Amino acid sequence: MGWSVGQVSEFAGVTVRALHHWDEIGLLVPGERTHAGHRRYTDADLDRLQRVLFYRELGFPLDEVAVLLDDPAADPRAHLRRQHDLLTTRIERLRQMAEAVEHAMEARRMGIDLTPEERFEVFGDHDPERYAEETERRWGNTEAHAESRRRTARHTKADWQRMRAESDDWNARYATLVADGVPPADPAAMDLAEEHRRHIGRWFYTCPHPMHRCLGEMYVADDRFTAYYDALGPGVAAHLNAAIAANADRHAA
Repeated sequence: MGWSVGQVSEFAGVTVRALHHWDEIGLLVPGERTHAGHRRYTDADLDRLQRVLFYRELGFPLDEVAVLLDDPAADPRAHLRRQHDLLTTRIERLRQMAEAVEHAMEARRMGIDLTPEERFEVFGDHDPERYAEETERRWGNTEAHAESRRRTARHTKADWQRMRAESDDWNARYATLVADGVPPADPAAMDLAEEHRRHIGRWFYTCPHPMHRCLGEMYVADDRFTAYYDALGPGVAAHLNAAIAANADRHAA
């Protein structure tokens, strides 16, 4: 009778939600059903699942994965060459980040405070002070900006490291959610959007839902923010903007 959804989820490392979604969109439809209508996966289904996971690991959107698997006219080599170029760039970026983190760890072990330049190396493009002058110009007269300046001035090196670790963990979970094809209005996506809002409130400034909605719109209007989130995966910035809006609507109801 093949394998159940729960069994496939466990040994393939894929959430049950993702398997159900892939069935609904026709990406991975179980070949069998029990008399009670429960999904059962065949050997052929598992072979297809392996290919789906392979392409998803390389960063392909689910619609492109479906084309590669089902369209006889698709050229997998062309897609793979393009993805190889993207992966090579990402690997180099990760290598640079690893070197920067090692430097920060060594500085911490020796009790040396990081300079602003070294902190930039640790935080990369998301360094909190990178856009300090622009932030001052755009929001310098707001209470949110004043609160952020007061709070970040008290952050210790350990605080910045905890904040960055939380951010990296959230980034990884949100990128996985988008790669799994979960819609922005899904409760799981809205919950992560709410976690994003609370992270801002915990480390920087009070961020009500209307303000968070404005931030989401900025993530797709400002190319720098779009590039940051889309580096996590194709379409992440737009997906997050929609999830933030849906979450704000949910809390306004």
